[in-house]
Amino acid sequence: MNKLNFLLLFLLLIIITFITNAQVYSPEDVAICRNKLELAYKNNLRSEPINKIIEQIGLSFIGADYKAHTLEETEDESLIINLKGLDCYTFVEATVALARCIKNNDTSFNAFLKEIENLRYRNGDMKGYASRLHYFSDWIYEMQKRGIGKDITEEIGGIPYNKKINFMSSHTKSYKQLADNRKLTDSIALIENEISSRKYYYIPQKMIRRIESKLLSGDIIGITTNIPGLDISHTGIAVKGRDGRIHLLHAPDVGKKVEITKLPLAEYIESHSKQTGIMVLRIN
Repeated sequence: MNKLNFLLLFLLLIIITFITNAQVYSPEDVAICRNKLELAYKNNLRSEPINKIIEQIGLSFIGADYKAHTLEETEDESLIINLKGLDCYTFVEATVALARCIKNNDTSFNAFLKEIENLRYRNGDMKGYASRLHYFSDWIYEMQKRGIGKDITEEIGGIPYNKKINFMSSHTKSYKQLADNRKLTDSIALIENEISSRKYYYIPQKMIRRIESKLLSGDIIGITTNIPGLDISHTGIAVKGRDGRIHLLHAPDVGKKVEITKLPLAEYIESHSKQTGIMVLRIN
């Protein structure tokens, strides 16, 4: 076999592997992941409770660019990794995935990929677009069901959160995968019906200050909304500020970067008219 044929065969094998694994990431993503894991090693984070690991890894992302719709960049559902630009969900997801890798003492990039799939998809298994946990209340439910975390909202003072969830199936033009795909839209609608049938709790915005002392740095915060058909509109990580109050570490919006809110969490929620309260997941 001459060198040209060998090179072509090698490139073909790379392409086949890429398609089979349905993974999308760059060398820069691998480098960022390794840097985070090296940070954990240097600071002996594995010996800390997982909420503290989540806090420290989350803080290490401060200054990272916000980038929307990074999970929608391929036609077919793929395991997309983008640590260079994060939205509010992918920031939380990446932080929890890294923390779990550190706690499990398996800090290879392959372990990180597996953890992302485990967190992003129903039953930890990528089986197309509908298998992704698009709604954050569904993500919280799934994490509790599989023992990854505990929804502590009710026990810290939450009240029932009753809402009909149908935003995706009612706004198909906003999702390129749903725009001309009735079968997939019907699958999403079934999932929405299941979410709507569950019993959820939330802490209304006026009660957050009252229960603030029950929150730990590293708790995962889902911010509920009054937008019709939508459960949670924003996510982040609880962190205790220098003022002794709980603030939100988050990827805030287009054109901004990962940051800690200047206002404490309670006041931050109250300053946004479409934010009605919070759900809280504590990672095990």
